[in-house]
Amino acid sequence: MEMTLGGVSLLALFLETLFYGVFLTLYWITLFILLKKSGIQRELLIPVVTLLLCLATAHLIIDFIRALEAFIFQVNTIGADAYYSNLASSLELAKMTLYITQTILADSVILWRCYVIFNRSLLIAIPGCVVLLNNGGTFVPATAWMDVFYILSMIISNTCTILIARRIYRTRRFMSGGLAALLPIFIVILESGALYAMSVVALIVTLLTRSNGQYIVLDIVAPIMVSLLLLG
Repeated sequence: MEMTLGGVSLLALFLETLFYGVFLTLYWITLFILLKKSGIQRELLIPVVTLLLCLATAHLIIDFIRALEAFIFQVNTIGADAYYSNLASSLELAKMTLYITQTILADSVILWRCYVIFNRSLLIAIPGCVVLLNNGGTFVPATAWMDVFYILSMIISNTCTILIARRIYRTRRFMSGGLAALLPIFIVILESGALYAMSVVALIVTLLTRSNGQYIVLDIVAPIMVSLLLLG
């Protein structure tokens, strides 16, 4: 039996907060590393990862406000389920606009990383930019266009992730034995953007199955996007 919309939204808020805390910690570690570097790694990566974090923070704040309204301020008026089912509310529209903005930025980051790793190959840049521009053209927080937006985002994230992971896997020397062997694998997953790519796939699956789990995945994707530039 599937959870109610109010219950799913509350679970989504808990998981979003959990993921946000993890990646906030990694953000400060990454910032400390990048401040010791120079050139494009410092001038470009720091503003971009900070912007991704700010968008994720705004997304989390809106979710907290919505939870307060649904379970405290308006619980005796319309109830939590009815509150969350109103997709035309100003807070819901603001939340989706933040998500779309963050997704376009995240897809741009993973495409740029793939382009750089493959020695600035035009075979990577041109098709990727075409898909990204088409995705930017669907920048409308409406149900009719969101499915197209999600699918195009999945194409960009998964294609680039597979290419990046393959290149990193082939160039890194893996340590063997014990827990030490897990560290390089974790680095490949983090640097390739695999967490983000898997979350986009999970979102598509929950959308196709019309599951309320889509609301959980939507909320946890926001902090996961920050991982695209962490420890990179």
